[in-house]
Amino acid sequence: MRLPVVFGLLVGCALIFAPVNEGCGPGRGHGKRRPPKKLTPLNYKQFSPNVAEKTLGASGRHEGKITRTSERFKELTPNYNPDIIFKDEENTGADRLMTQRCKDKLNSLAISVLNMWPRVKLRVTEGWDEDGNHFEDSLHYEGRAVDITTSDRDRNKYGMLARLAVEAGFDWVYYESKSYIHCSVKSEHSVAAKTGGCFPASALVTIEDGSMKTMDSLQPGEKVLASSESDGSGLLIYSEVIAFLDRDPSAEKQFYAIETDTGAKLTLTAAHLLFVSEGNCSGPVVSAELKSVFASDVLPGQCVVSTQGAGQQGHLSRVTRIQIQEDKGVFAPLTRHGTVVVNGVVSSCYAAVDQHWLAHWVFGPLRVLSSWGGTVGHQAVGIHWYSSLLHWVGTHVLDPTHFHPWSMMDNDR
Repeated sequence: MRLPVVFGLLVGCALIFAPVNEGCGPGRGHGKRRPPKKLTPLNYKQFSPNVAEKTLGASGRHEGKITRTSERFKELTPNYNPDIIFKDEENTGADRLMTQRCKDKLNSLAISVLNMWPRVKLRVTEGWDEDGNHFEDSLHYEGRAVDITTSDRDRNKYGMLARLAVEAGFDWVYYESKSYIHCSVKSEHSVAAKTGGCFPASALVTIEDGSMKTMDSLQPGEKVLASSESDGSGLLIYSEVIAFLDRDPSAEKQFYAIETDTGAKLTLTAAHLLFVSEGNCSGPVVSAELKSVFASDVLPGQCVVSTQGAGQQGHLSRVTRIQIQEDKGVFAPLTRHGTVVVNGVVSSCYAAVDQHWLAHWVFGPLRVLSSWGGTVGHQAVGIHWYSSLLHWVGTHVLDPTHFHPWSMMDNDR
């Protein structure tokens, strides 16, 4: 009777205290209060990220106009947030209509504006366009773009307003005009909208004898190459696969294919976490400031950790190209160390939530149960019960901004 009781207590502690300890939990800086993040205003004509709006690293390609008579019109939702002023010069309510993702980011920005400038509200001058006032491929026609100012129309605030929009999670922000800021988001039909945290069946891992094995032939109990550190910077070791958080050999999904200057090509779904750093990719891994980001947020020019072999440290490689491709099978192995080397790149075992250390911590009870010889459950197909439980609890107690945007919309992987 002791094992179920202790395991239940561990699960309860992980689920209850993970949210409140998020700011001072495991990881670098443990026990220290992080200083407030210094925000730098965008300059006039600057955009973030530093890629074109309709590319993969930003809001993605346009998908065609939405009209009031089209089937896709039902995808737009009105925004009646009282903390946002809508210009609505057409008196049709069109500026209030937008995709759910755009609405979520706009509402988050409205809070930031009030926090930054008390008694000043966010103002939307352009939202969904049904009158043909923009270029043919404008995202305004899909409810994926807004033009914004502050309610006091103080142009001295617009550079910081643009920065706040970046921090609020807009996928592309452009200080386009001295009279407004342009913001846009990814499509909810994009690859990221229907994928989550897995590798395809053909992905390769390195097992304990040094040979390569495809993901669909990997079994719980086998040991695979992984990083000994939770940020991907540690020595490469062989770590036991204790479960699959998701496994479906027949599923067909779209994946991000991330290529590096060393020839590595990692293929994974949008909400899966990957370790990246900025700047110089020729320096040692141990000195790099690695962070976990969703695959859909990785950008060309960033560095990932490529591998050399067990007992060594990985080395930094620069991301040179990101493509979208379809592949078959979805597999998410969970190792005892929470990391796994796939196609020669160090990756996290986790997805959906934006902090690797937090995900690794709340999966602690599953690792403890496995080390005590208890059954953790091995599903033939589908999402692991513990992963489903954590996601359900997390979406009810954690700030939604910590989740990959599309993991909150449905149960797709």
